[in-house]
Amino acid sequence: MTDLPWPTLLATALILFGAYTVYGLTGFGSTIVAMPLLAHLYPLRFAVPMMLVFDISAGLLLGWRNHRLVNWRELLRLLPWLLLGMGLGVTLLVQAPEALLLLLLGAFVFAYAAYSLARRSTPQPAGPVWALPTGVVGGAFSALYGVGGVIYTTYLLRRLPDRNVLRASVGVLILGTALVRVALFTGSGLYEQPGLLALGFTMLPCALLGYLVGNRLHASLPPQRVVQGVWWLLLAGGLSLLLRALTQPA
Repeated sequence: MTDLPWPTLLATALILFGAYTVYGLTGFGSTIVAMPLLAHLYPLRFAVPMMLVFDISAGLLLGWRNHRLVNWRELLRLLPWLLLGMGLGVTLLVQAPEALLLLLLGAFVFAYAAYSLARRSTPQPAGPVWALPTGVVGGAFSALYGVGGVIYTTYLLRRLPDRNVLRASVGVLILGTALVRVALFTGSGLYEQPGLLALGFTMLPCALLGYLVGNRLHASLPPQRVVQGVWWLLLAGGLSLLLRALTQPA
């Protein structure tokens, strides 16, 4: 970590502060905001496990504080498919080429942001059968990039009409998947990378401060307006990753 130039450290701190301000405001979105930007500063195999330090801390603050509101039936319905998807995702993260990982992340972020901006209708209820694809795909993207939260939220938004229950359930789900990913990443040797944990714990106050600021603003700012701006940022971030993946040497 001591070899990193101060502009990189400052950029990392600002990225995490902004990403977790969004998380405090909306209850999700920290990693999908941060990861496209962090991927320009660090290899994905470094940035993804580092983000877990912040996901676990924020999940404890947001999810477990409201655990009495959690809809455990919906989370248990997702559980087996989540575990399957996470096993597939961590295998790809360890073995796939960096360029392919960047390309997949850029395509996912760009497509999700474009879909979110284009969507105009109210989300319709979804049947429980959608737990299978949601769990597998969400679990895979959680292990690969830590961005599965947006997939879970899209599904649970159609299952849980009460926004407080949704917010608490997503928070606990993110915390639970983060704990599973810690075990998977530890077993895969990703946490043996020099400086990873030191940088993560050094940057933790920036993430926590962003969360506290966002949580304070939650009652006074319309989260939907904030999220609308985030989608435009993600369009640019996803496009930049696509261009980088397509132009970097093999």
